[in-house]
Amino acid sequence: MSSSDNTNAIAECTKQLRRHEVAIAELNNLPSSSAVYQRNCNLYFRTTIQKATTTEQKQLDSVKAKLRNLNPSSS
Repeated sequence: MSSSDNTNAIAECTKQLRRHEVAIAELNNLPSSSAVYQRNCNLYFRTTIQKATTTEQKQLDSVKAKLRNLNPSSS
């Protein structure tokens, strides 16, 4: 992988990381009685805040692992 490709991949992972962090923060600030909708492909499904937070956390962990693999020198 070239340096430019690696830099672009790291930038994209960082963007995804921030997106998931913001989503988790927003979910944590919702009242427990709120309905949330989670995207699955091109459809949205109603779910609980806890399930949506768990899914976002899993995706965040996945992006963090990918970022560690792309940039092993910062570990």
